Amino acid sequence: MLQGKQTWKFENRPVIIGAATVVGPDEGDGPLAGDFDLVHPELDMQQKSWEKAERLLLEQASEFALNNAKIAKDQLQFYVGGDLMNQIISNSFAARTLGVPNLGVFGACSTSMESLAIASLMVNSGAGQYVLAGTCSHNCTAEKQFRYPTEYGAQKPPTAQYTVTGAGAVVVAASGEGPVVEYATIGKVIDLGVKDPFNMGAAMAPAAVDTIQAHFNDTGRTPKDYDLIVTGDLASVGHPLAKELLIRDGVPMDETTFKDCGLMVFDVEKQKVQAGGSGCGCSAVVTYGHILKKIAKGDLKRVLVVATGALLSPLSFQQGESIPCIAHAVAISGGKE
Repeated sequence: MLQGKQTWKFENRPVIIGAATVVGPDEGDGPLAGDFDLVHPELDMQQKSWEKAERLLLEQASEFALNNAKIAKDQLQFYVGGDLMNQIISNSFAARTLGVPNLGVFGACSTSMESLAIASLMVNSGAGQYVLAGTCSHNCTAEKQFRYPTEYGAQKPPTAQYTVTGAGAVVVAASGEGPVVEYATIGKVIDLGVKDPFNMGAAMAPAAVDTIQAHFNDTGRTPKDYDLIVTGDLASVGHPLAKELLIRDGVPMDETTFKDCGLMVFDVEKQKVQAGGSGCGCSAVVTYGHILKKIAKGDLKRVLVVATGALLSPLSFQQGESIPCIAHAVAISGGKE
């Protein structure tokens, strides 16, 4: 099960039997619009607060994932999820609606792969036959909590990122049809002293690099073993830095396609999203919407998703702390040995 120092190998090959994504209007205007299950035309989604809108995203994604998995809610053993809000309230209230045993997790924007790794671990060990993993974010809730409320209209520097409004959920099962979760590499907290909350790409890049290298060291794989390696939300600042660091360390990233979810979900040239996408929903909607569909079609055979997270809070920033970061990697294949 444990392979190397920080990687889980899933010998029993847990299967993603159902996935779903729900997004907001900006994501619906992006290049991946056709891969999402539902696109809301308005940010408020006819809810009384941004927080309630974010909760709705996760509730809908969970419901759609169950429908796509063709199982009933009462067949779920556990739900694993989280979000960016204080005390992960979006997850907690969505879990209340779902009504199944819940494990709340927090890895900031890395929560998508953290929850998928834990769900896969549970299924692989026999602790559950059907486990749901999900996460969400909303542009207006994240801006209000971490920076300035959207209504304030504060100007942002070009290094800032645009929080994705979206939720993604998957049902992981002990058997069935769908992509297989092969490995999960659990990241370490890395902090190189970056303090600027408007430049999280630079803060997170070293964590992504550390986890990618740990995955290769633990598994014996190299970049050429993957059709695609994708980081979570490093965007136009952090992703080139990560690539530069990997090349400096002798990792042959030119042997694969190396992308970033924050640069895939939006058209950074045409949409006003600063450096690109971020948020718990960023890697979730790109992976569970776009990438899993590419795997299902046979366009991709094996993918390594390296979700990245900046573990800051308004309190730590106000106290002058730097931004500790983490990245969790999950290897997903088309299901054939």
